[in-house]
Amino acid sequence: MPKIFILRHLKSQWNLEDRFTGWVDVPLSRMEARKAKNISKKVFKYKIDVIYSSPLFRNQDTVLRILEHTPKYPIFIHLDKGKMKEWGHFKELHKNYFPVYISDNLNERYYGKLQGLNKKITKRKYGENKVQLWRRGFESRPPGGENLKDTFKRAVPFYKKYIERDLKKGKNVLVVGSHNALRALIKYIERVSDQGIANIEVPYGGLIKYELNRVLKLKSKKIL
Repeated sequence: MPKIFILRHLKSQWNLEDRFTGWVDVPLSRMEARKAKNISKKVFKYKIDVIYSSPLFRNQDTVLRILEHTPKYPIFIHLDKGKMKEWGHFKELHKNYFPVYISDNLNERYYGKLQGLNKKITKRKYGENKVQLWRRGFESRPPGGENLKDTFKRAVPFYKKYIERDLKKGKNVLVVGSHNALRALIKYIERVSDQGIANIEVPYGGLIKYELNRVLKLKSKKIL
């Protein structure tokens, strides 16, 4: 039966500074590198055929760091329209290379005017309950940004078009992404309600394994 693994990126510098990051392209915290080896062991204990991620550096860097502990080298293949897709094409992968498909549909939710702001200061300004709704609710929208429903509308169609295609072929898929894009996929895979998704959290470096049946319905879930 096909398996899909969901991995949240390691902690970024702005996560460390407790800032809203969204689509700001910040690097991982320097202290996170040592965690990659343990995550790599957990992931590649299983046969992984393909990885999907986003162009945000913190996601791609997490991919690079976990692959450092394997004999495989990643080839980043861009799926979105533009020169990176048109001019970065090729036909064959050597057995030592690992395909990593990239799309901004797997980016973090866009936090609009909150990007770069400290979360504690923002809570004092707007109130803790409102900020929590912006961060975890399905329809609540931060000023000028996306709500989780918006993120769901881009992440899930992408999942259906590309990831489900690989799963139907019997491939095991690893998705390395940002928190709210992954929460959108979790909502779809687990059939979580609009209200229930507010309680779903994935820690930095958190890894979930899903086993699916032949029609890609959820068979089992395990937090690794």
